[in-house]
Amino acid sequence: GDDIPIEERPAREITHVRGRRITPEGVEVLYPAFDVTPHALITAIITEKGLAREPYRAGIQALFNS
Repeated sequence: GDDIPIEERPAREITHVRGRRITPEGVEVLYPAFDVTPHALITAIITEKGLAREPYRAGIQALFNS
């Protein structure tokens, strides 16, 4: 995951709602669009069909073939 650039979203998406500031002036915002979770910390993948656990390929196939 070290080679994946993390997109930074505009701070205004956090500091404003409908064009109106909701945070104090000067508040610093870090708003990554996503993060990279180390594999060792992942215990399941959540889908609209349910949870897929290791081995993930078989778990996902079982969910979507049922």
